[in-house]
Amino acid sequence: MYLGFDTSNYTTSLAIYDGKDIIINSKKLLTVKNGERGLRQSDAVFQHTVNMPQLLNNVPKNINIDAVAVSTRPRNIEDSYMPCFLVGINNAQSVSAFNTCEMYTTSHQVGHILAALYSVGRLDLIHERFIAFHVSGGTTEALLVEPNNEEIIKATLVSQSLDLKAGQAVDRTGVLLGCQFPCGRELDELSLDSDKEFKVKPTMIGNDCSMSGVENKIKKMVEAGENPPDIAKFLFTYISLTLDKMTENIITRFGKLPLVFAGGVMSNTLIKKYITNKYDAYFAQPQFSCDNAAGVAIYAYLKDNKDNNE
Repeated sequence: MYLGFDTSNYTTSLAIYDGKDIIINSKKLLTVKNGERGLRQSDAVFQHTVNMPQLLNNVPKNINIDAVAVSTRPRNIEDSYMPCFLVGINNAQSVSAFNTCEMYTTSHQVGHILAALYSVGRLDLIHERFIAFHVSGGTTEALLVEPNNEEIIKATLVSQSLDLKAGQAVDRTGVLLGCQFPCGRELDELSLDSDKEFKVKPTMIGNDCSMSGVENKIKKMVEAGENPPDIAKFLFTYISLTLDKMTENIITRFGKLPLVFAGGVMSNTLIKKYITNKYDAYFAQPQFSCDNAAGVAIYAYLKDNKDNNE
């Protein structure tokens, strides 16, 4: 049994993997006050500290943990750090010491990628090159993923948003429309009530994109009293076409590699429909697309059985 911890900015998560199936995927969203667009790190740390013992109570008492893994940073790059991950680290260290088992560390981003691969039945891709999109509140990135002896997979940034992230655009739009933060699910439902079509031209700067313009456009739409479902659909159309352009550029540079989409934004109905109509792509199932610890638990298994999985 392999236990994973993830304490990202908005979700407390733990998961258990038995080498074949995720048998526990437990998580709790952090609370954000109405009208606010996020949390201070001190508030996130406090809520994680309160939430994690509740999640640990869901773990059956007769389970023997063979190894533990924890996400300690947003990405596997230098200076990637957020205080909220300290709660997961402290809990992982305690469980590791109590069970006298190994503890492995990875990044939140690697956890997302592994969870996405698991959810579509393609964990075998860890032995190949592929492109992974990680699209969330803090990240809009496309990564060239390759096998790596030490990190299991190594993700190299090949395209990104240079300013506003897709998830930020979703939540800021939702707050303007009176939705509860995080706003993705409500906006998704709203957008499906619109039959309006939009012509959108993504802003690309070389291989990267800029999404700051969409926030200004949406503010003007709100001020003009436009229909909320139309505003939501415009936003997701804009994100879809931006991701499409990023994908086109990547295929031109690296050829046709497997495409994997992960992160909370990628559970959106319209975005998924647009991308899958054009590309042969894998989308993480919704429960494995939003923040979760499943990929971190899988990482513990892969590290603990590295010689057998090569």
